Amino acid sequence: MKFIKSPLNYTGGKYKLLPFIIDSFPNNIDTFIDLFAGGFNVGINVEANKIVCNDHITYLIELYKTFTEHSIDETLGYIQEKITQHKLSQTNAEGYNALRNYYNKNKNVMDLFILTCYSFNHQIRFNSNHDFNTPFGKERSSYNNNIEKNLINFCLALKNKDIEFENKDFLSLDLSHLTKSSLVYCDPPYLISNGSYNDGKRGFKDWTHKEESELLNLLDSLNKRNIMFALSNVFKHKGMTNDMLIKWSKNYNTIFLDKTYSNCSYHFKDRDTETIEVLITNYDYKKEDNANR
Repeated sequence: MKFIKSPLNYTGGKYKLLPFIIDSFPNNIDTFIDLFAGGFNVGINVEANKIVCNDHITYLIELYKTFTEHSIDETLGYIQEKITQHKLSQTNAEGYNALRNYYNKNKNVMDLFILTCYSFNHQIRFNSNHDFNTPFGKERSSYNNNIEKNLINFCLALKNKDIEFENKDFLSLDLSHLTKSSLVYCDPPYLISNGSYNDGKRGFKDWTHKEESELLNLLDSLNKRNIMFALSNVFKHKGMTNDMLIKWSKNYNTIFLDKTYSNCSYHFKDRDTETIEVLITNYDYKKEDNANR
């Protein structure tokens, strides 16, 4: 199966793990909830009658809506117009900074997307005022053919699938209508890894033991209603272990996922540090059950 890749290089994106994750989902999903959509790599690749893309970070949902509401030609035309206007390239820091200043004043999400194409390692970072502050990716980052290809395929899928967009905290999203054929997928910030999206210093909500406990309680409540869930997380990372998660997981099924971080855009000081990444489900679904998918 060929997977669609998000045009965003979003921290914690699951594109490389899609073969494991998608293969662990059941067939015949009615409503699929991507509760922490982020770059939306998982949700955009799921086959379901209805897909809900939710994230509490406003600019993500606004961007996906913009991609959906405009034709692909309009989107590509806007991007090329801005590239030409600001003479964006791998070496023109002045043009990049000019567009960044313009975005921070006007907050057009399409300008934000273009900025991520030329930012350092394509990263998305903000200050406490929600101003985009990622530095220029000199001689490294640019809007290229691969990004454009990913963008086109991503936009086509957004338009062809029944996707509902929500911009809510995970506790605020209405899940009361879900049935036994629904699946709630969660890829929350990891309690034992600290990134710019969950450190509480970028104008967005941080992720602490309180939020971790609230999410696990929410999943327990879904389980009591016989609603399926799948949770991506890590048991161990950079010498730390998530004991709360490990204890809670004993009530459910745990799939251990193989992954290395050697090709990621962020670099760990200790490349040999063990990371144990898992998918925890409340349903027992084996890969061989998917043979006829």
